[in-house]
Amino acid sequence: MKAPKLLAVASAVDLDFRYGCTPAWWQLWKGLYEAGVDLIVTPYRGRPVESPWWRTAPNPTYYEGESFATARAGLARLKGDRYLRRAEDWPEESALDKATRETIWRWVTPRWKRHLTNVLERERDVDAVIVFTVPMAHFRGIPAYVHERFGIPVVFYDGDVPMSLPEFGGMDTGFNYYHGADPSEYDLVVSNSEGGLPRLLELGARRAEAVFWGADAEFFAPRPEEKVHDVFFYGYGDKFRREWMATMVGEPSRAAPELEFALGGRDFQGDTGGARTLGDVPFNTFARAISQARINLNITRRSHATVDASSTCRPFELAASGAAIVSNPHAGIERWFEPGKELLVVENADEALSAYRELLADPVQAEAMGARARERVLDEHTYVRRAQQLLELVGIGASAAARV
Repeated sequence: MKAPKLLAVASAVDLDFRYGCTPAWWQLWKGLYEAGVDLIVTPYRGRPVESPWWRTAPNPTYYEGESFATARAGLARLKGDRYLRRAEDWPEESALDKATRETIWRWVTPRWKRHLTNVLERERDVDAVIVFTVPMAHFRGIPAYVHERFGIPVVFYDGDVPMSLPEFGGMDTGFNYYHGADPSEYDLVVSNSEGGLPRLLELGARRAEAVFWGADAEFFAPRPEEKVHDVFFYGYGDKFRREWMATMVGEPSRAAPELEFALGGRDFQGDTGGARTLGDVPFNTFARAISQARINLNITRRSHATVDASSTCRPFELAASGAAIVSNPHAGIERWFEPGKELLVVENADEALSAYRELLADPVQAEAMGARARERVLDEHTYVRRAQQLLELVGIGASAAARV
């Protein structure tokens, strides 16, 4: 039986860009390899990165992408900030956004069309193309062209729903995906959010399905590390979650100065109280950093926390690492973990501090809760399972010689 062959167009493969989805894509692509897939990855931003689990194709617009990123960073510095910020609710499309999109359509989109044509003609037997969080509007016309010329499905995988939807507009580091886009060009739109599927259909998707995030349980596993932090949180900034950062970090750290709070990551604009900031945590040390904390926080952005079953990577990675997890309320979290048994959910600062004190006073209880959470990941939430689900949705059978 021939191994399924997929061409993945990725927003980025280089972890240095600190795109939130990229580490998860690495784990999912490894899961596809373990499910027997021959995978080719070509990046939209940055250079291709080889790995044992996929082959690569180049980025045909590398210099254009880096030049644009440099220009955006320069404009942000002129405004006295690190990023060009957008409003958190229904951000309007600026004149610069529109001009950028027009330029991309004239210069970048045609080059990507030629590039994908060359790769598909060279490979000859690719079963499907999956576009991973590349701004949808930038590939206008390409999915229909590929489907017509090569007769294979083209899938858009949006790992940022609902934050990527027009009413939220995505992170300040990227684009608003759906401005100027036509989701109906794709045979399938895959989302990390079950509650976001009706909105994707409303935006024009012909078919929308959910595949939740998960974790690679070999990489994210308990490590024999000395505990150096009482309460730890790592994330890419605090946009859409400043209220809960204040509730779970700012207020408790002031109320209990004897506890050691630590934050990994950057761009925390709100109230972090007395928490110590550690800066970026390299991804290859993330599992160790989790194990160095007695309690790990899952602080989900408002966009995800309020739309039912909108998964993020963090709870799965923390759970796979055997962490004692304390979370803010997240609609649908019981779909993945049992509150009170596999993690704790708190409603306010007093409950948060009470949970911290309880877990710190009884490390055996904390360890047992983390162990139960890891078992849940092993049973239901590995990326091999997610990869198999994705293949089924795309209509491609996994190889009989799967590497598991």
